Amino acid sequence: MTDREPPRRRVPGPARSARPVARRRGPGARPAARRPAPARQAAPKTLRLGSPRPRLRLVGLALTLVLIAFVVRLFQVQAVDASTYAAKAEQNRYVGQVLAADRGEITDRSGVALATSEDAYDITADPTMFAPDQLKIGDGPEQAAALLAPILGQEQETLVKKLRPKNKALRYVKLASRQTPQVWKQIKDLKSALTKKEQTDKSTHNVLAGVFSVATSKRVYPNGDLAAGILGWVNGEGKPGGGVELQLDKQLAGKDGKIRYAQSGGRLVPTAGSTETPAVPGSDVELTIDRDIQWAAQKAISDQVEESAADRGYVIVQDTRTGQILAMANSPGFDPNDLSDADSAALGNAALQDAFEPGSTAKVMSMAAVLQEGAATPTTHVVVPNRLHRGDRLFKDDVNHPTWYLTLNGVLAKSSNIGTILATGQLGRTQAQSNKVLYGYLRKFGLGSYTGLDFPGETKGILAPPDKWSTSQQYTIPFGQGVSINAMQAASVYSTIANGGVRVEPTLVRGSKGPDGRFTPAPKPDKTRVVSARTAKTLAQMLESVVDDEEGTGTKARIPGYRVAGKTGTANRVDPATGKYKGYTSSFAGFAPADKPRITVYCAIQNATKGNYFGGQICGPVYKQVMEFALKSLQVPPTGATPARLPVTFKN
Repeated sequence: MTDREPPRRRVPGPARSARPVARRRGPGARPAARRPAPARQAAPKTLRLGSPRPRLRLVGLALTLVLIAFVVRLFQVQAVDASTYAAKAEQNRYVGQVLAADRGEITDRSGVALATSEDAYDITADPTMFAPDQLKIGDGPEQAAALLAPILGQEQETLVKKLRPKNKALRYVKLASRQTPQVWKQIKDLKSALTKKEQTDKSTHNVLAGVFSVATSKRVYPNGDLAAGILGWVNGEGKPGGGVELQLDKQLAGKDGKIRYAQSGGRLVPTAGSTETPAVPGSDVELTIDRDIQWAAQKAISDQVEESAADRGYVIVQDTRTGQILAMANSPGFDPNDLSDADSAALGNAALQDAFEPGSTAKVMSMAAVLQEGAATPTTHVVVPNRLHRGDRLFKDDVNHPTWYLTLNGVLAKSSNIGTILATGQLGRTQAQSNKVLYGYLRKFGLGSYTGLDFPGETKGILAPPDKWSTSQQYTIPFGQGVSINAMQAASVYSTIANGGVRVEPTLVRGSKGPDGRFTPAPKPDKTRVVSARTAKTLAQMLESVVDDEEGTGTKARIPGYRVAGKTGTANRVDPATGKYKGYTSSFAGFAPADKPRITVYCAIQNATKGNYFGGQICGPVYKQVMEFALKSLQVPPTGATPARLPVTFKN
């Protein structure tokens, strides 16, 4: 076969229409209209998108950087600075407060409260809660201070300074200490009222939301000024200010506790937990004081000081057998509940803090030395001239008199200065030896030494050694001038004689009761024999002559039915302001019953300026009033024995 082109097939299709024959146009013929060609459709444009990969890479990079920053910061917070941030969180979240210990009571010997504590509140605030960003106002501290000032009794400016401190991070300030529950209730009521109003009135702001309270206690003295000189006081900050409150503060104060808790917005978060160290309450202290006798002594001395227009006075009542102090009263005094009106000179315990020259009440020590040394007896004759020249001075008695013919007992009964000088001159071969012997007895009686009470501010008085006595002191010290003591020392001298010549250190505290309720007695006081029992008994009989004999100077101290031993004193007084003699110290000391002593009473009044100033005249009645009350209160019966009635004079 030869290669040939295959024959073309005719594809059947529609018949072609016959193409018209074009006519030839002659001249003048109209041109034929040309049929327009069909319009071609425009091809649609294609939207070409950019590649997404660059954008994804950019977003991914940004997210990676953010995550890296978070990871780095998280690592810093949780690993590098974890302890620092934790400490800050703890500091801001947790608040610590002191739990004040309950202060122990001070009671009298029968358990009657003389000083106790009542519920109180410290008013505190969180200054950050008064900031403008918290209260949404700029004068929050001013508004709060205006509300609190009349309630707390403080100046508004003072409160504003506390509520807007320089340290902006400070979260705790104390606005007022130891306020009564009524004060805190007033503040709470105000806070509640502001809170309710704030909920309905959007223009109201609770400016007291940052004010809080801390439970504590306030010292209260139920009997007002009774025994204030003994008790002392506790100030608004809880600090003791003198007296037993200061002396026994460690026992009374107890030990404060602590509490630490989570807070938010100044409120406790109960679910966050807390740590607490409980407070240990203080011990109760029982004094030897008898409240009723203290009241009687305080009234008697206050009335006499007022009547005599005196500077001050004191009365001490002591149990002669035990040395326990039953009363120690001062006038003027003060109310430890409110010191705002107290006279600063009246604060403290003048009976222990004042040093003064005792005068003739000191003669009993001179007589004790004379009797104990055997230099004379109660009936020894002593011729007493109106004047006596010794050393560089001319001595006299308190009244001009002809020559007195007195027994040694009479010298004491009539309180003769000259007779005492003559008697004590027999204590040694020379005046120097006599001085030394007398000094030894004065020291045994407790002069120049502290009483043993360890009371704050107590004075031990002034007693120079005998080789330092001036020419005049050699003769004035035997009758109580040129030597200084306090009232407690003076009372102790007479208690020593009443106790058979044995000095028992004075005591003011019977014991204490701890939080466990167990009573612990105070240590027993030291005892020292000063003179023999025989000498003491003789002295007691001689002191009876001062009160019982019509020649005596203490007749105003007589108590019907009781034998009373006592001694008057009227001494030149050193003015503490000028250091010069001005006025007198009037005094009376003694015990009863004289033959079976139970109670010693000592009274002294400083610088009486109205009426009589002699000790027997203004202190004798005080002694009688207090002693009579004490004997009845303690139910001490009269002995019924007949007094010795030693002779006072002798016939020449």
